[in-house]
Order: sequence, then structure tokens, then C-alpha cells
Amino acid sequence: MASPILPAFTVRRGEPVLVSPAAPTPTETKALSDLDDAEGMRFYSSGIHLYHADPTKQGVDPAAVIREALARALVPYYPLAGRIREEAGRKLVVDCEAQGVMFVDADADLTAADFGDVQSPPFPCFEQFILESTTVAGVEPVIDRPLLYIQVTRLKCGGFIFGQRFCHCVVDAPGGMEFEKVICELARGEPGPSVPPAWGREMFMARQPPQPSYPHPEYSEPAGGADRMLSTPAGDMARVPFFFGPREIAGLRQRAPPHMARSSRFELVAACIWLGRTAALGYGAEEEVRLSFIVNARGRPDVPLPEGFYGNAFAYSVAATTAGELCAGGLGYALELVKKAKSAVTYDYLQSVADLMVLRGRPLFALSRTYIVSDVSHAGFKSVDFGWGEPVYGGPAKGGEGPLPGVTNYFSRSKNGKGEEGTVVPICLPKDAMDKFQLEVQGLTAQIV
Repeated sequence: MASPILPAFTVRRGEPVLVSPAAPTPTETKALSDLDDAEGMRFYSSGIHLYHADPTKQGVDPAAVIREALARALVPYYPLAGRIREEAGRKLVVDCEAQGVMFVDADADLTAADFGDVQSPPFPCFEQFILESTTVAGVEPVIDRPLLYIQVTRLKCGGFIFGQRFCHCVVDAPGGMEFEKVICELARGEPGPSVPPAWGREMFMARQPPQPSYPHPEYSEPAGGADRMLSTPAGDMARVPFFFGPREIAGLRQRAPPHMARSSRFELVAACIWLGRTAALGYGAEEEVRLSFIVNARGRPDVPLPEGFYGNAFAYSVAATTAGELCAGGLGYALELVKKAKSAVTYDYLQSVADLMVLRGRPLFALSRTYIVSDVSHAGFKSVDFGWGEPVYGGPAKGGEGPLPGVTNYFSRSKNGKGEEGTVVPICLPKDAMDKFQLEVQGLTAQIV
């Protein structure tokens, strides 16, 4: 599962340009939802797709094809070509004036084969293949900036890399994939999007008056002392990808209580990592520890999302206990807490989050002794086909988001050397805790003979 070591290479970028919608679009201001403009959404999320050469596309410039399709896709998705402005109460709106998204083409003296069988984040040397916007004191502003940055890097084999950075205030992962699929449809010659976009942000506006109906501990600091995950220098952290394939999942099911043996793969892996991570970090027995994970509202019968909705449609749900209780309770107790937190997210819960955002000034979720997980296994990264076929790699550029390594993680699908499907998680921990974590995971996943 180790990332390939790339040969020495150079990426030669052209001059970045703004790409505007290919036809006239409405000039208006559209309010983002009270989920969209939370502090925790005010960043850019990065993704990368790697493609082999297609012999039938010889002489065709993928950058030109994608740039043209992008301009056409921005006509129905015109808010993405706008700019965010902040109003009173930290409320964010999008001024839609066809300002455009940032685009650049590039060339790299690499081949698709140089990346080997890369299947999970972080993508090798991802910084070279995504167009970074300006950061200020380590924070990337979202106000009055392009909402999307795209870089198309041609490879010397005829393949290419598509790298993008989306402002998370305007799209979540499934929403971003919907937009990219529209670019793909247009690049492949379709006359328009198969599913027209829907704004629909009024779905997640705070009620009047705002009345949070849940406690939402995720926005309050947990009880206990300082968390070493927030203070350990990046150079003192170890990074290891962990693969949970058929054998590991079978081992976890064996250790789960009988009534929980049919738990989902996500529930098993999340409970395992949370338990092992807590033990490895050596938190005090009375200190509160949390697992926070994204629960997507798409497809839920009680959440009436319009078809084509591409905004943020999820909430962070939290499983919480003390370190002592979690380690003593083992996998069964961890699973119980994960399941309870997962089932708590309803439409009323989402409205309650929106209410809290307005009442408390759109706070950031708490980070101390909190492990934050985003499962992108079903986001549809592999379905992004611009006409060159399915990508060799499609997924997040990084192993997690945010300035603090190891606090957030992506769960993604991958294959091991035997061709077995599984979940891969790029864990980042202080070096002295990583060995203990590996032993904890091995003990939880080893099959009982």
C-alpha cells in the first residue's frame, strides 16, 4: 500500500486563466444555507484523477476539451462561477456575475505508469498537480475568490491528470462529483446535463426563531486536558496506510457482540480505529474522547432533497465517552456508540445544526481528543470519464483535510496486492504512538481460529 517513488520530474504550468460560463447567465445574489457557511466548511477540498492514454485520442488535447466543457457546464451551474461575500452575522452569499473559475494547463515529464498502482490518498506529489490558491497565515480564505481551481496536466505518455480544488461552502463531495460528471457528459459530446442542477439551499436554513433541538456536543470542547495531536510537530508524526480487507473485516466481526456482527464495514473500521487510536495516544482514563463522522442526508426518505442538489447535505455526528470506558468496553462498546451516533442524523437534526450555526456565530467543531472521519468510498470518484475512460486513480488529493495532521481522515476503497477489495485509511500519529496503534489494530483484526 506504499505510495510509489516517482522519478525526478518537472511540472511546467501555463498562465492561469479565468473560465466564465459559455453563455449569458443570471446576475443575482444567492444565499448559501446555514450548513454551507459554517466555519468548518470554509476551506477548499482537493481531488485528483489520473488517466492513461487513449490511442483513439491521439492529437486531442485533454486540457482544451475539458476547458471547453467546463465553460459550458458553468451555464447551468452558474453560481460556481460567482464569488462569496460575507454579510451581517457571518452569513455567506454568492454574488453571481459570471466572474469565472480558475483554470491552468500544464505538462509533466512523467507517464501514468510512473504512478504505479496508486489507489488511495495521499496522491504522490499532489501539490504539483493541483492549482493552489493563496493562503494567509496557513488559512485559505474563501471570500471574494474563485470557487473552483482546476489544473489539467498532460503526461508524456498521452495520459493526463485532472486536479481540482472546490470551495466546500458551495459543494460537498457528492455535489462536486455531480458537477464533474456534467463536465464529463459535455466533454463526451452530450448536449447537456442528464440531471439539471438544483440550488435548494432553503432546505437547510435556520428556523425562525432558531431552536436547536439537540445538544450538538461536536461544537463544544470535550472535558479533559491538552491533546498531543494538536501540538505534535508534523516532523514528529508517522504516516501509515492501513488496509481493512476481507480478513480484517472477518476478524472484527468475530470480536463484535453477536447482535452487532452484521455491522457495516464503515462502523467496524471506525470503531476499530477509534479504539486503537485512543489506547495508543495514552489519554487519561477520565478524559473525554470523541469520534466525529460525516452522515450524509442524501437518499434518506425524511430529507426531501431536490434532484440535482449539489450543496452540503450532511452533519457531523459524535460518539463520545471517556478514554477509560472506551478501552475497557472494547470493540462492542465502541460499535454501540458509533451506531447510536449514526442513527441520530435526521432532517430535524440537520435543521437543529442550522439553528445552532445562526445562534452561535457559525462555530468550528471541536478538535481536542476528537478523531474526525469522512467516508468517501461511495462518492463516485471512479465515474469521472472525460472520454478517456475510467481513471486509474480517482479520489482525494490528501489523506485528510485541515492544518493538523492526523485529526481528520478519509476512508476510501482500494485493492491490496492480491486484488482484494477493502477500505484503506491513511493514519497519521505521533511516532511513539504508531507502533502501539499497529499492535492494537492487529489484535482487533486477527481472525480467531
